[in-house]
Amino acid sequence: MRYVIHLAYNGTNYCGWQTQPNLPTVQQTIEAALTTLLRTPVAIVGCGRTDTGVHASDFYAHFDLDLPIDNNLVFKLNSYLPPDIAIFGINPVADNFHARFSALSRTYKYYVSTARLPFSQGLYCRIYFTPDVGAMNIAAQELMKYDDFTSFAKLHTDNKTNICHLTEAHWDREGEMLVFTITSNRFLRNMVRSVTGTLLDVGRGRLSVNELKAIVEKKDRCAAGVSMPAQGLFLTKVRY
Repeated sequence: MRYVIHLAYNGTNYCGWQTQPNLPTVQQTIEAALTTLLRTPVAIVGCGRTDTGVHASDFYAHFDLDLPIDNNLVFKLNSYLPPDIAIFGINPVADNFHARFSALSRTYKYYVSTARLPFSQGLYCRIYFTPDVGAMNIAAQELMKYDDFTSFAKLHTDNKTNICHLTEAHWDREGEMLVFTITSNRFLRNMVRSVTGTLLDVGRGRLSVNELKAIVEKKDRCAAGVSMPAQGLFLTKVRY
């Protein structure tokens, strides 16, 4: 039987989702807990590969198991796991369901603020200028006219294509936070953080909207802005 886990995690203490030798990762932590509780090796497949320090408030992973699962497994798993990982549910799914490849879209949010927010430490990036939100939203709408995001992709990866179809890209204020929301059928590694950094360059007057468009059309990562720190980035929605 194939099962899907619905979960969330604070990525501060982890070197990303994907298991890596001798490094703490979310995948490895959950697999170890499941293996202990179920008394059989369990391998899980996540819906994405968040980088070191990136968070997820809506994340899915699947695993296969020949044994029936205990109705109290979610409770037991939450009791066993560290408090920065939360399991919302574990449910059976069709055998052809794949946490990563069955996803139709993903939504990320990046949080920044000009304020010093001690109770949000590690969950946002502080900026030291007042951005022009209107200009950044104009630039974000221009981004949606493109589908080749080579200029925002991490170099030397195994991507077969850098084509992504954006369906949402905008900045909004949420209390003391300024939040960039972006949705696409797929994302390239480091794409959201580099897009965010480039849009903030527009917001501080370093780039014009036309210069942003030229960056996209160059298809050259070196032309884009800096990649923003990991702690402000959240995977917030996965749609199947």
